[in-house]
Amino acid sequence: MYDKNNVFAKILRGEIPNKTVYSDDNVLAFYDVAPRARVHVLVIPRGEYTDILDFTKNASAAEQQAFWNGFRKTVEKLNLDNNFRTIANTGRGAGQSVMHFHIHIMSDERFQEDF
Repeated sequence: MYDKNNVFAKILRGEIPNKTVYSDDNVLAFYDVAPRARVHVLVIPRGEYTDILDFTKNASAAEQQAFWNGFRKTVEKLNLDNNFRTIANTGRGAGQSVMHFHIHIMSDERFQEDF
């Protein structure tokens, strides 16, 4: 069940500030507050989805296409030259700490090895 008071929902409502990289009607991308690489950005849909499985099962085809377009535009804006990692943790056991679907975009060098 989606928690409308999770930190990403609050960011989307403007209750918590963020350092935005990219934003449109469907996607918000912003810098992680606890980066684990030189560049560490989170890309989230504006819709209420708990994880990647919820998103791929319940988001419309148009929402999914818009998310991936926003993801691509974020990567292009970051100018990482195809040298980056993506992570989408699913469930607390896999390390997901905010139950709002999000993808990490991280530059190729790591600050911490344990994520």
